[in-house]
Amino acid sequence: MAEETGISWCDRTWSPWIGCTKVSPACDGCYAAHLMDTRLGRVEWGPHGERKRTSESYWRQLAKWDREAKAAGRTISVFPSLCDPWDNAADPGIRREWFAVMRETPHLLHLLLSKRPQNAVAMAEAAGGLPANAALGATCENQEIANRNVRYLLDAARDLRPAFSFVSAEPLLGPIDFTRISYGTAGGYDVVRDALKASDIERIDWVITGGETDQGSHKARPTHPAWFRQIRDACAAAGVPYHHKQNGEWLPIGDWYDDHPVSLVLREWHAGTWREVSLDNEEDYVARIGKKAAGRLLDGVEHNGFPEVRHG
Repeated sequence: MAEETGISWCDRTWSPWIGCTKVSPACDGCYAAHLMDTRLGRVEWGPHGERKRTSESYWRQLAKWDREAKAAGRTISVFPSLCDPWDNAADPGIRREWFAVMRETPHLLHLLLSKRPQNAVAMAEAAGGLPANAALGATCENQEIANRNVRYLLDAARDLRPAFSFVSAEPLLGPIDFTRISYGTAGGYDVVRDALKASDIERIDWVITGGETDQGSHKARPTHPAWFRQIRDACAAAGVPYHHKQNGEWLPIGDWYDDHPVSLVLREWHAGTWREVSLDNEEDYVARIGKKAAGRLLDGVEHNGFPEVRHG
């Protein structure tokens, strides 16, 4: 667990404990589970696996990074990549200790990304309240999950007042319209909200997108490029910072076709599923070319948006 990270949207990764349980389709290709359970055997992933607290020397890294950030006159962002902050199976005592250290390291910004935003309020309050230098995030891989997790995220943000609220749509496994988040029905009518244009605290402040990558026996599912573009354009229209982390293992064949032979496996999104196809109209298809070759450009542009941090 090195100090630097290849994750484009944060500066460092650091986790108070290691371990989690898969709870949604986005978890199927979990890199942390593949690394720490399958490859290294550090922890057993799942509801009965231990949430292993990381070492004392490892915990001291936060104070070290805080001193570095203060000396440089900057903020260092930290992402807990090997756990879920609001995991029901985690020891509440470790979370309280973690939050206390957050308060002692004000030059760090902790990016609390979770697939369980419904737990945020109760668990943060039990840990002494959300630190001012913590941002709340939720993973949303398709519209169904977004309809649920965005509601919980924004409700938690209203109560906890984080540094900002954000969504990671990685891996993006289906289209998401953040301007039409379903809040159920009332009076016989569907209730929808534009989560990008809501006022102040009750809106998403930052959106990250990314395609899936291979993790051992789990092979990456494709993302339709139109899904990335729709989120990018909606964020631009609302003035919400947008960050595109990666295309994953797949790329639109139109971005590859001109300079490379098309002896590739192609997939087309049709009737709610991906199917193998022969090359006809290359703009409609994606091809597996590998994470490195696919890169992180979207229509030739690198997107590195980052939100403003609320104070007070």
